[in-house]
Amino acid sequence: VQLVESGGGLVQAGGSLRLSCAASGFTFDDYAIGWFRQAPGKEREGVSCISSSDGSTYYADSVKGRFTISSDNAKNTVYLQMNSLKPEDTAVYYCAADPYRGCPGADFGSWGQGTQVTVSS
Repeated sequence: VQLVESGGGLVQAGGSLRLSCAASGFTFDDYAIGWFRQAPGKEREGVSCISSSDGSTYYADSVKGRFTISSDNAKNTVYLQMNSLKPEDTAVYYCAADPYRGCPGADFGSWGQGTQVTVSS
């Protein structure tokens, strides 16, 4: 399994970014793709997750209403649309995959290299 994130960058507070996670090495049938982030000096936190089987999505309370996760199975890519960004969203964002099960109970054993998101005030 290979995961490659892209789309990070520097944006002003209130702006938007769309992160992409291109996946390969597994069949896009029943999987979970999650987005996580880690800010300097803080623990990694789960941001969002999407299950391929039924398209169900999950969000951390801190991003609900601002972030949207989606997938394009034809492109084997999962997106994280981030709107109304805040300085506290600054972090390295990682995508991770469980190729065998959906989000509830997912075991994220495969990780991308991460992409930096910086939100200036």
